[in-house]
Amino acid sequence: MIKSDSRPLYLQVIDKIKEDIESGVFETGRRLPSEFQLSRQLGVSRATLREALRMLEDENVVVRRHGVGTFVNNKPLFSSGIEELFSVTDMIRRGKKEPGTNYLSTFMEPADEDDKHRFRDQHIDNIITVERVRTADDEPVVYCLDRAPDKFLNETFHGEQSIFDQMEKSGITITYAMTHIEPIGYDDRISEILECEPETSLLVLKQMHYDDQDRAVLYSKNYFRADKFKFHVVRKRVF
Repeated sequence: MIKSDSRPLYLQVIDKIKEDIESGVFETGRRLPSEFQLSRQLGVSRATLREALRMLEDENVVVRRHGVGTFVNNKPLFSSGIEELFSVTDMIRRGKKEPGTNYLSTFMEPADEDDKHRFRDQHIDNIITVERVRTADDEPVVYCLDRAPDKFLNETFHGEQSIFDQMEKSGITITYAMTHIEPIGYDDRISEILECEPETSLLVLKQMHYDDQDRAVLYSKNYFRADKFKFHVVRKRVF
């Protein structure tokens, strides 16, 4: 039962549930007691409990599965500042996991008008596309779709290599990227590949990478499991 203080009850319930998660009373991935049981344990009304659970869901602390119950969400294994440019391999290593790759395909196709506009080059002939799944300790966590003009990426590129490393060996130094982040829900194909539960959302990072000559050299669409990755950004006030 919560110890009452001057704050609204639902805030006290939030703190108590978080405390119980941290101490292991409620285990990650496990279902919480029913609303009836939990409200009795905490000594609050079900309306107060529901408000607390709603806010905990907004914070991704818990996830509700319709008709099943409320579960403790998995903590993100990997956290990165979006202002820092790392390869997926480096991000996984920073999370103290062993990076791996499930290579799916590499193919070349003629560049279309969208490609020429995206890479700011009307003279591109062909585009190389590499499709891979990146793993952390053999668990699939990121679906990667990388596209580059064939003058920057060879069709014989080995899928288990880091594209950053391969390009640097070819004399191309990636120095910055323009990134757009888009949250999406369940994707019939990609969520299946990443072995996601139906309620697990994805974070899509669309990035155009530029080299030290300000050339657009690599376009990536990386689909991160939102229950495994967390991105943050440092924002500074401008005077």
